Amino acid sequence: MELKDIKAVYFVGAGGIGMSAIARYFLGKGVVVAGYDKTATPLTRQLEKEGMMIHYEENIDEIPQACRKPSECLVVYTPAIPAEHKELAYFRENNFEIEKRAQVLGTLTRTHKGLCVAGTHGKTTTSTMCAHIMHQSSVDCNAFLGGISKNFGTNYILSDSDYVVIEADEFDRSFHWLRPWISVITSTDPDHLDIYGTKEAYLESFKHYTTLIQPRGALIIHKGLEMKDNVQPGVTRYEYSLDEGDFHAENIKIENGEITFDFVSPIENVKDVVLGQPVPINIENGVAAMAMAQLAGCSADELKCGMRTYGGVDRRFDFKIKTSDLVFLSDYAHHPKEIYQSAKSIRELYRDKKITAIFQPHLYTRTRDFYKDFADSLSLLDEVVLCDIYPAREKPIEGVTSKLIYDNLKEGVEKVMISKEQVLDYVSSHKFEVLVVLGAGDLDNYVPQIETILKR
Repeated sequence: MELKDIKAVYFVGAGGIGMSAIARYFLGKGVVVAGYDKTATPLTRQLEKEGMMIHYEENIDEIPQACRKPSECLVVYTPAIPAEHKELAYFRENNFEIEKRAQVLGTLTRTHKGLCVAGTHGKTTTSTMCAHIMHQSSVDCNAFLGGISKNFGTNYILSDSDYVVIEADEFDRSFHWLRPWISVITSTDPDHLDIYGTKEAYLESFKHYTTLIQPRGALIIHKGLEMKDNVQPGVTRYEYSLDEGDFHAENIKIENGEITFDFVSPIENVKDVVLGQPVPINIENGVAAMAMAQLAGCSADELKCGMRTYGGVDRRFDFKIKTSDLVFLSDYAHHPKEIYQSAKSIRELYRDKKITAIFQPHLYTRTRDFYKDFADSLSLLDEVVLCDIYPAREKPIEGVTSKLIYDNLKEGVEKVMISKEQVLDYVSSHKFEVLVVLGAGDLDNYVPQIETILKR
């Protein structure tokens, strides 16, 4: 079905951050947008306010009439939805066109110049940063992001630009649907081994992704990755990192809560870049974002302005309280390498403070595969409060609990295990200097209450 023929779109799994961006795209196009999700969230309620019809019971009768014509309604689903889901089964039995979110994004990369950011971690921040630089420049862009940009208050930008910035998700090999014009690859630390099985299969998946970059396009790959890329003839290959490669940073200054650096580039160097969200890990993310935006035509002044005014992403190093006595932030980090980078950045910013993390592991399989790595990363901190595993799409695995991480934390780290329901009481009864809530589960729902308790 051509995009122009679509009169209604139905989302099975409407409330995911990536799904909601596509829902907003179709709302902006004026078609009927409806869908199902398991539970109501602030995001689904906002989508309802914007005009989307959402219900929360798995029930064919709840599907609106406008979404019952196979010739007019596109069905979009997330791989997290089980195959036996009643509504999905109804659409299959009645020969609807059913696409994964990534297939829809793939179509957009064929009608626009796709600026895609892939990687185990760093992709949400880098893609959001690039989208902000582009959108405030004369080049402009559309964007489908994996987090809520604080600059826009949304995860989606619609414009008349030829460019579309997309977060390229490797889960379920979704990024193989894309046809990037330019792509950044930030990292390839093995993840989603429940899908891939082995590290080798994971790296091979990224290698295949690089073959999809369009001729005359470009790959901007982090220097030193274990993966081997395989770009087509005519694709320009660049390397980047914090301090070496075709694109990198020089003269980095971190002082008085500000970060500045010089951007080194084969196209044009840019001096005295001010980082709008002054977190050390964002220097490297910023180098990648600026490289992609510069290749897409942004000027030196536009790059500097975009970096200076970048406001960050919800749940990505998201400061809620920042005073001389108390710092409280929330971070989506849920892979050992992400937690390592987060912990390292917090430690660089607050060298002399006691740092406490409340961590909710995400997925039984990820905990099983990486519990020693989680323990090593969390051991960079002074105190670790471990909650039960957030299962998401998975069923429990015997013997796999947060205690695996707890038992492997290094000597000297203060540690405790509590249930999610005990978190607010724990925060009420303890004092903190720097407190971070880590993880991709539902512990973040408590962040507003934690903030209230800490302020009180």
